[in-house]
Amino acid sequence: MITLIRENGDEAMSVKIDVLIPAIAKDLQTLPYVIDAIRKQVKHPIGSIMIVAPNQKRIRQLCRRKGCKFVNENTVLPITKKNIRYRSKKWERSGWLFQQLLKMSGDKICSANYFLAIDADTVLIRPHAFRTGNKTYFYCRSWSQPEYFRTYRKLLGKKAAAPKSFVTHYMLFDKSKLRQLKRTIAKKHGMRWYSAVMRKMDKSKQFAFSEFETYGNFLYARNPGGLVLRSALNKSLSMNIANMTPKRIRTLSRRYRSISFHKRKGYARKTNEP
Repeated sequence: MITLIRENGDEAMSVKIDVLIPAIAKDLQTLPYVIDAIRKQVKHPIGSIMIVAPNQKRIRQLCRRKGCKFVNENTVLPITKKNIRYRSKKWERSGWLFQQLLKMSGDKICSANYFLAIDADTVLIRPHAFRTGNKTYFYCRSWSQPEYFRTYRKLLGKKAAAPKSFVTHYMLFDKSKLRQLKRTIAKKHGMRWYSAVMRKMDKSKQFAFSEFETYGNFLYARNPGGLVLRSALNKSLSMNIANMTPKRIRTLSRRYRSISFHKRKGYARKTNEP
């Protein structure tokens, strides 16, 4: 049974969390707004906000300016983006997969028992609580990519059972449960968890693995009563975030919890790209 409780109850204030945001240079336009919104809208004490990114001057400068911790993305896992080959003649998704593996490595770099992983192009526009008592809020939607569930079944040996999709740009991770998931995958396949992910996913598909779908369904299979599923109410916008006025954000917040500024053209391969 899925329990419904108030989104921003006072109990949330007793649960300290860290925040993990994978980012690259193209995210510098939205990232300052993402950080500011987290500090305004997340109703938990926040420890560290970690920007996991390439070792680039502009990203390090932003971290200093915003009081965030910079984490060199190449120091998190034994592999880097260069070790991942996930592409076709038309698209390049190696970096997209790498940032998912970075999120699933948050247990290594975060100090708090819980950490919020959020995409660098998604801005919260309403108050959010993610943990109250012994229950965790998951913000969900009603559709997903079928290949995510095929990969889940290959990794865990069972069908995904949750009634909603967890792929909504942000999620609270419990470090102990995340470690259980990774140990389960590693033991089942006799290899490192990230190697199993890359081995079992169908790399001919443009959307072949989801860290959020995998973690959410792993928890739901073990303890569905521990999850509170809420509608994500996310709105995707194609405009420049710098042109968003406070009035426009207030208007959007009446219908939506978050807004995203996707730049998916960046996944297209150039004709001269090796």
